[in-house]
Amino acid sequence: MKKEEDFPHQFDSLSDAHRALGLPQPKHPLISLINNATTQAEFSRPSRSHVLKFYKISYRPKLSGRIRYGQGHYDFDEGGLLFAAPNQVIGSNNNDELRECSLYTLLIHPDFLWNYPLAKKIKQYGFFSYSANEGLHLSDQEKATIISVFQMIEEELNSRIDDLSQDVIISQIELLLTYADRFYKRQFITRKAVSNDLLQQLEKVLDSYFAEERSLSEGIPTVQYLAETLNLSPSYLSDMLRSFTGQNAQQHIHQKLIEKAKEKLSTTSLSVSEVAYTLGFEHSQSFSKLFKTKTKLSPLEFRRSFN
Repeated sequence: MKKEEDFPHQFDSLSDAHRALGLPQPKHPLISLINNATTQAEFSRPSRSHVLKFYKISYRPKLSGRIRYGQGHYDFDEGGLLFAAPNQVIGSNNNDELRECSLYTLLIHPDFLWNYPLAKKIKQYGFFSYSANEGLHLSDQEKATIISVFQMIEEELNSRIDDLSQDVIISQIELLLTYADRFYKRQFITRKAVSNDLLQQLEKVLDSYFAEERSLSEGIPTVQYLAETLNLSPSYLSDMLRSFTGQNAQQHIHQKLIEKAKEKLSTTSLSVSEVAYTLGFEHSQSFSKLFKTKTKLSPLEFRRSFN
């Protein structure tokens, strides 16, 4: 039986988080900005893994640039941002890497975004699903920009609440996320050499998967499988590939499937159903639909073009 400390600690509300930190109750029940320069809060380094019911955006003065699938790589030394979405397990019971203190921590309950377009848009930002080792590294200038936005949010939260307060804060959150999106795109560009290495490793993993005929027993390779093999989160893998090649991880898998299908259709006498089966498809109709979508030809039409 697992001990209680083996389970992630649940933070159901912002009040729970503040209480755990020994802080006063948040001025607003659905949004809070913790400034560690003045509070010395310990929320950014809990004693064990935890699950939040709200969004968390943290600026950490020091952020490791290590990419676990390759050699160590550092972009900047000015710290960076970490993001977490609701219901996401953060940290682990034995992870010293996650115990470095954050300077700013913004907590946003999903209900705060209710009836605003941002409630839907925020779910489209892939970086809320990135792992800690995939945080956003900031240059000196980017650091100043991000901190200025945090300070604006802090000032607004400490001001007198009026009818426009929520609109202003929502706009400031959108600004913060837009800058993060821009800076992540810059980070992918500056890591172009790492992206090249990633692409080569991805091709090697897929080639080995089909060469070993793992598709017969395990089915079509998944994005989750590729991400785990490369020691990356699925979102980071897809976003990095998209920035480098224009295709996400799922599209790369489909591209490899079509490549292998063309090879079998043109060099073997396997039926379409047999080709589909060897590639990991449960139903040949699914294979034929994907093949025609990608090539504008049915598998049989493609085969006849070689005869």
